[in-house]
Amino acid sequence: MSLTYEQSGVSIDAGNEAVKRIRPLVNRTHNAGVLNGIGGFGGFFAMPTGMREPVMVSCTDGVGTKLRLAIDLGILDTVGIDLVAMNVNDLICAGAKPLFFLDYIACHQLIPDQIEAIIKGITDGCLESNCALIGGEMAEMNDMYKPNDFDLAGFCVGVVERSEIIDGSNIRPGDKLYGFPSSGVHSNGYSLVRKILQTEMGQQIDKKTLLTPTRIYVKDIARLQKLKHPINGIAHITGGGLHENVSRILPKGLSIALDYDAIQVPELFVQLQKAGNVEAEEMWRVFNMGIGLVVISPEAPPASTGAIEIGKVVP
Repeated sequence: MSLTYEQSGVSIDAGNEAVKRIRPLVNRTHNAGVLNGIGGFGGFFAMPTGMREPVMVSCTDGVGTKLRLAIDLGILDTVGIDLVAMNVNDLICAGAKPLFFLDYIACHQLIPDQIEAIIKGITDGCLESNCALIGGEMAEMNDMYKPNDFDLAGFCVGVVERSEIIDGSNIRPGDKLYGFPSSGVHSNGYSLVRKILQTEMGQQIDKKTLLTPTRIYVKDIARLQKLKHPINGIAHITGGGLHENVSRILPKGLSIALDYDAIQVPELFVQLQKAGNVEAEEMWRVFNMGIGLVVISPEAPPASTGAIEIGKVVP
């Protein structure tokens, strides 16, 4: 008996069907910068015109073990948004504008319905970020992943004028920290979250709430830039919490004084802390605790942005 690729665990037909389904989803993210469609060996994107010294900025990230929860619940149409968010939220910390995105999906078995749901989320995230999905890869590896399991990786490229790069070097003592609310746990700390869910109190927490997609802050920062609001630093609050992520962009000799009382911690974090009997210090170190992005500025952003003052820069 002659062996086939499908008998070894890889279905070319399923891959072709998945591409057929996702093509219209991908096409809806395309803009004037995209020079070709999916299916080739590379994606082509034209550099924006009118820039004096354009600097390319790139980011890569995944979704972590939030995927485990999504797989267990059978809800796959939101983790794609998380994937885009984790990348573009890093990108805008440099003041960059996202241009295009690529994804990598590795799975046990390529199931077109699942791939379609994942890509739907990715394209939703790209539309929210004003960037184009110009390529990706699907890898079926049944001897590397357990049945129904998959992993995601994302790659984003953006651009910023060299003179407008935000790298924290202009941060000074007295600058204020302004926090933009998060949409929930976002995509960090889920190994601890899943451990908490195994406790008696943790089993009462609404698991679907924990799949709320990571908030995308591209339009928030773009609005401040359009208003010419002074921005000396931007920090995406991921693993490590507020203090560690903001400290990453501070010049030598500076620190931050956080006003914890100014932060209204969402009830979900309160529930997780109680259910897992987690120390407060550990909660603030692992989770965003309600603040997903921090802008450091000498001036308060307009109240309509929803940003709140949560601290200041100190020697």
